[in-house]
Amino acid sequence: MSMGRPPFDPRQPRQFQIRVNHRIRVPEVRVIGADGSMLGVMATHEALRSAHEQALDLVEVNPKADPPVCKILDFGKYKYEEKKKAGEAKRKQTVVDIKEIKLRPKTDDHDIAFKIKAARRFIEAGHKVKFTVRFRGREITHPEKAQEQLVLVIQGTEELANVEGRPLMEGRTMTVLIAPKPAIMQRVAAAKIAAEKARQQAEREGRPAPPPEESLPNLPDDDDDDDDDDDDSDDT
Repeated sequence: MSMGRPPFDPRQPRQFQIRVNHRIRVPEVRVIGADGSMLGVMATHEALRSAHEQALDLVEVNPKADPPVCKILDFGKYKYEEKKKAGEAKRKQTVVDIKEIKLRPKTDDHDIAFKIKAARRFIEAGHKVKFTVRFRGREITHPEKAQEQLVLVIQGTEELANVEGRPLMEGRTMTVLIAPKPAIMQRVAAAKIAAEKARQQAEREGRPAPPPEESLPNLPDDDDDDDDDDDDSDDT
């Protein structure tokens, strides 16, 4: 059984298809030469002949114009350069992720200090950090302990981050979200630009690209299942 073409789904956005050479079916087009000069309005078959005489392609660059605008160029090279530009733009983007750090009301001061240090590294890398204190059993009757912990983590990161709202109860958890200050984000953006320039320079000189930034910490979930069972057993 032939699979054929998949059915049309109107919910999916239609991809713009660049028309090239004989796919351009309008009777006339406005032509831009390979050197960027304006050649004016020409019959499409004449524009095709001119492109082929130069061993190049006729590519529609503005289909909505009247008549459509086409350019004579090397379409293979054009696609390669467009893909390269898209890749470079993606590398330059500053993506802000939310990193979650989990606590328990019984997390000791040493572990909290360790997690504050990890949070600072996340923030300095340009990420938001969500601290989540999870209650088990009767722990929820003492929310002040979680509030004290969140005050500690806010104080431990206050020169790097702003608090996005006060601590909130969400079911059996208390959370607070902190975000890098504008100066941190500017520093992250500048570092990305410098890294991209270094990568391009290495590529031009035929050298290996500089190593990526140091990886961020992977934090274990602060869930003590054995202790949780003890807590839950006290619930009545």
